[in-house]
Amino acid sequence: MTTPDLPLAQTEQELLERYAALAFDKQTDLYEVIGDNSWNVDMDAGTIAFGPQLVFPIQVLGTFSHSSQTWRWGWVNAPQALPGPLLRHAHRLQAYGEQAGLDLLTVGEFDATESDLHLIGATAVGLCGASAYYLADHGPGILLLTLESERIDQVPKNDFARITSVFPQVIKAFDMHHRPAFIHYLTQKGYPVTETANAVSAETDAGALTATFDDRGRLTNLQGKSK
Repeated sequence: MTTPDLPLAQTEQELLERYAALAFDKQTDLYEVIGDNSWNVDMDAGTIAFGPQLVFPIQVLGTFSHSSQTWRWGWVNAPQALPGPLLRHAHRLQAYGEQAGLDLLTVGEFDATESDLHLIGATAVGLCGASAYYLADHGPGILLLTLESERIDQVPKNDFARITSVFPQVIKAFDMHHRPAFIHYLTQKGYPVTETANAVSAETDAGALTATFDDRGRLTNLQGKSK
């Protein structure tokens, strides 16, 4: 799966609409693999384990403090705090943010909520091609990671059924413009998109999807049919 080239996002809202649905889709794959297993991070090895058979390479994006409700990017204290090889994705987002003028990706430490962590994680998945992101809550705070694994990427699924399940959940969880978010989701998954005044559809050899929208671009109906 590849992410098509897009002009730089100008706002956090654009990041959300571009990447939240695809990331939510990948998070579904992640949890099908790891279930509710506990986690253990080995910084020296650059891995996270959810058991002896579930060990995945990681990238560190940053940390969130529950007490101060602040986010700190992993590159703030590098290389003293974290080895450089674990910060490739964090630096990729920083570089993107500098080009786009996005404070979210360039300010080293700021007041934040857990919703910001999901936006940062989703953006990393979309821009860096990660398999998923993970919020490793260790009590005082959260370590935000990206994971890379073919096992996660290759979870078998009915893609059309997945889309019709994931997208309604995403627009319920996040305040976003539905129509552009749906188009980005389909495009990132490699589907050719056809648009009319009130509908967006995609058809492949595997099946067809049709989403209808009201005059404000809000989703009114979403149907998928496998062939």
